[in-house]
Amino acid sequence: VTSGSGFTTPNTLTVNSNNNAAAIINGGSNGGGNIGSSSGYFNTIFAKATTAQYADLAEMYCADDAYSPGTVVEFGGEQEVTSASKGEKVIGVVSTNPAYLMNKDLTGDHVVAVALKGRVPVKVTGKIKKGDRLVSAGNGLARAGTRTEINTWNVIGRSLENKDTLDAGTVEAVVKLNS
Repeated sequence: VTSGSGFTTPNTLTVNSNNNAAAIINGGSNGGGNIGSSSGYFNTIFAKATTAQYADLAEMYCADDAYSPGTVVEFGGEQEVTSASKGEKVIGVVSTNPAYLMNKDLTGDHVVAVALKGRVPVKVTGKIKKGDRLVSAGNGLARAGTRTEINTWNVIGRSLENKDTLDAGTVEAVVKLNS
């Protein structure tokens, strides 16, 4: 439908005469599409608030291998990050679905989204209690840290659930790193 010098589709999208989007209206129901695309994107979005379905802040890094979600990674190796050993070089956990992804166009042989903060599944070994501080166990796994060993530099985050077996598994955890 043409309206004046612009194009209008009722209850959907209004475009002004300069071909700039003036308003996007959902017509009284939930939107079912995307705003923009990888080839036709918006530069800056101004908003009062946003929400996300997922729960972590992640950044893309070149990795030594194609690590699966939940793997604890550290700075080092041949690339920027590698599977974490025991120590204080941990940067984060490979994300499953980041709520916010930085540096998304990074390229390399193995590029992974590393959760730097927020709620993610973490690969662990040993028994874990809800609230335990997690430290690197080596081989890309975390474990519950003991009171005598935890410090500002080696805590990956805190477990949100219990794990009652000694074998490797996964727990939901809040990643919160100090640098």
